[in-house]
Amino acid sequence: MQQQLTEIQNIVEDVLKLAKQHGATAAEASMSKVQGIAVSSRLKEVETVEFTNDGGLGITVYHGQKKGSASTADLSPQALRLTVEKAIEIAKHTNEDPYSGLAEHALMAFDYPELELYHPQELDTEHAIKQVIAAEEAALNLDKRITNSDGASYNANIGAKVYGNSHGLNAGYHSSRYSISCVVIGEQNGDMQRDYSYSVNRDALLLDNPAKIGREAAEFTLARLGARKIKTTKVPVLFHRDIASGLFGHLVSAISGGNLYRKSSFLLDKLGQQVLPTWFAISEKPHVKRGLASSPFDGEGVITKDAEIISDGRLNQYLLTSYAARKMGMTTTGHAGGIHNWYINTSGENDQQMLAKLGTGLLVTELMGQGVNIVTGDYSRGAAGFWVENGVIQYPVHEITIAGNLKDMLMNIVAVGAVTETRGAIQSGSVLIDTLQVSGN
Repeated sequence: MQQQLTEIQNIVEDVLKLAKQHGATAAEASMSKVQGIAVSSRLKEVETVEFTNDGGLGITVYHGQKKGSASTADLSPQALRLTVEKAIEIAKHTNEDPYSGLAEHALMAFDYPELELYHPQELDTEHAIKQVIAAEEAALNLDKRITNSDGASYNANIGAKVYGNSHGLNAGYHSSRYSISCVVIGEQNGDMQRDYSYSVNRDALLLDNPAKIGREAAEFTLARLGARKIKTTKVPVLFHRDIASGLFGHLVSAISGGNLYRKSSFLLDKLGQQVLPTWFAISEKPHVKRGLASSPFDGEGVITKDAEIISDGRLNQYLLTSYAARKMGMTTTGHAGGIHNWYINTSGENDQQMLAKLGTGLLVTELMGQGVNIVTGDYSRGAAGFWVENGVIQYPVHEITIAGNLKDMLMNIVAVGAVTETRGAIQSGSVLIDTLQVSGN
């Protein structure tokens, strides 16, 4: 394990030295090596088995304020030398940019925590095949209305990544990721619906049982049978926790440096101001052990750290790379490459209490389309879910559109459920929004 990491670090060190020898005033390089297996089945027959053994290196060099980047998947000494030379050549032909350069030396992750992100397991084809067949079998045997399958898949990836730069940083770590999913189709009185379930973890031994995943996929599909349209109306909307993180994904985009310095965000100049209800908070915790979005440092080698992104509904910080930070006269926040484990605070209600709070309105379980404008905040997406009356689910609905403006939607969040979705970078319960336009018949 350590040997592989050392080998990658040696390659990164070599290309950084090479860049210096070729006249670069500064340089940074990142490299990864990943082994993986992907197995898929359909109707309990194996469809694909794929092994991957990928590696790649990217280098960025600076000639003063001129920048050049190049990458290669060929890690032979000759290819690495050529890649450095190409980056140097590109840098010579680019315009000077006063904001380019490495992140500050003082922010580098020279000392970083071990986060237990690596749980290697043999990439066993037979095991993977048993997993996908078991998931489909459980789904197809649950109910005769489950008539078809869109397949099950099992993925495993183990590897290492290293980042180094001419500040003297050469840091890296191993990580692993495993997932299993199942998608099935149900039919009743000519109506066909599909749904899915999945599990993802750093440790393969902590994945959900494949039979459970199959049964869930079938149950979710059966619940959608008999879906109808509803009349166009304005009602409260409850975003199920499976999709609620998407709302906060739009918040991530709106407070990211690239959109802010380009003045293309609906949350421009909102630092220190209220953008969510006063009871609302979002914490970021990059160093959670085994966390799916945990990382000891960002894509520029900047040490990651805990942060209160939102407290009392106020926006405390933007999400900045070193480039965006210089553009805005600020300091990088360690977000080159994205966010690291966001925790959305809950208002405490369980699923039943969330439905009661919704009263009469729409529970959304699926969103479709890309109708979101981060510049204006305008939001319009296709949706499916369930019509709820007096806190009780009445029937499934589909072929509807929900619309609003993200600025208003965020401010009009009424509650966040206590049962949290944990399978992604943003951990949130179901989110209830006061009123949205729902277009149907």
